[in-house]
Amino acid sequence: MNSNLTLSSALDEETARAEIYGLLAQLFYQVPSPDLLAQLRVAVTDAPVAGGFLEEPWRQVVAAARGLSDDQVAQEYNALFGGVGKPEIYLYASHYLSGFLNDKPVARLREDLNALGLARDDSMSETEDHFACLCEVMRYLIAGDDVSVANLTHQREFFANHIQAWAQEMMDVIAKHPKAKFFAPLALFAHAFMGIEAQGFDLLT
Repeated sequence: MNSNLTLSSALDEETARAEIYGLLAQLFYQVPSPDLLAQLRVAVTDAPVAGGFLEEPWRQVVAAARGLSDDQVAQEYNALFGGVGKPEIYLYASHYLSGFLNDKPVARLREDLNALGLARDDSMSETEDHFACLCEVMRYLIAGDDVSVANLTHQREFFANHIQAWAQEMMDVIAKHPKAKFFAPLALFAHAFMGIEAQGFDLLT
């Protein structure tokens, strides 16, 4: 009985992790769709993962979504991450790791993606080191059916090599930006989640 309960809890946690990565990917890749924001506004505010550590940051995300219109969120996204020329905040790993876009971190990332059998979708408008793209890879490494690829070892390696060294720094930048009304609480939630991920992977070493 206890082993079944433990297994069920572990599976639930893995599902929650994959869902959080998937949600972050959707919210950061482009202007969040009205449907996605509508779902967010009616989301339960209990802790998304066991333990309750993310419960308050998650409540703040849902509250921010409820307090802003679709247009306000869209305008904020474009003000922070879009526009013509240099955005106010970059969402690319290479910017934080090397100071340049499409630099050596992207080349290393592409090598690792090739080793995992993952190729860039030609329909993607962003380079592979965009935060949303990296979240989508993590979601696949957690929830994918091919256990030779989707496993904890690859999750830990990919997170350490391509997310851990810079993502929380980016979230700090977003959280402190005066224009970030929706994305500041989202960044704080993501920061907390990345901290949990890092601690969890550390326990595996």
